Amino acid sequence: MMGVLNVTPDSFSDGGKYLKTDRAVKRALEMVDEGADIIDIGGESTGPGSPNVSADDELERVIPVFEKLRGETDAILSVDTYKSTVALHALKVGADMVNDVSALRADEGMAKVLAVHKTPTVIMYSKDLTPRTTRENTQYDDVVDTVKRFLNERIEYGVSRGMKRGQFILDPGMGAFVSADAKYSLRILKRLAEFGELGLPVLVGPSRKSFIGQVLDLPVGERMEGGFAAAAVAIMNGASILRVHDVKGTRRVMDMVYAITQS
Repeated sequence: MMGVLNVTPDSFSDGGKYLKTDRAVKRALEMVDEGADIIDIGGESTGPGSPNVSADDELERVIPVFEKLRGETDAILSVDTYKSTVALHALKVGADMVNDVSALRADEGMAKVLAVHKTPTVIMYSKDLTPRTTRENTQYDDVVDTVKRFLNERIEYGVSRGMKRGQFILDPGMGAFVSADAKYSLRILKRLAEFGELGLPVLVGPSRKSFIGQVLDLPVGERMEGGFAAAAVAIMNGASILRVHDVKGTRRVMDMVYAITQS
């Protein structure tokens, strides 16, 4: 279970809530108590319409959180960034893994940093060439095949620059990162087991995403139950990690589904 901690003013779900270091650390520790094994800390929103953030500003937001939090929990700490400078500094002050929504496309130096530090790394599919995603209504002949080929190519890229295949965790993307058309996120969840063919852990982040809002016709703040349903399907279909905002409820769903599958 990966809990989302956005140290940003503009994230689509909780922007502005945890800009202050003490509030961010408090929320991180709450999520650990609620059942999070990993805390994913990000200092820049990459959603549609969000502004670019300089590396200096991103560092100013996240590094104090890592410094304080590392001394207060043994939970795995992840830095959600596509910038090698931010990743390097975070690793030096206690980050254990990197979550790169650009899949190593945004910063040529990222793969080298990850290779040197042998860092577990999440790479995510996105239809856009830059980390800043759009609301384009992209269409696919076979979305699962497209995403699998993309992820395999990015793994090969990382390996060619010194990373090990075993460092990678695969995120097929959800919501606007895939398409403004909800059906493609639904198909990814339905066929998630096919990503197991790549032989690596799969992370799924459906929490509060736009496709849930489309299906249920609900605003961001009312998508909890839809996220729980997506989480249950993801677990049943082989997800190794769930990236979520609503940790307590999703943990209960995860534990229940696991009990069923192991019965």
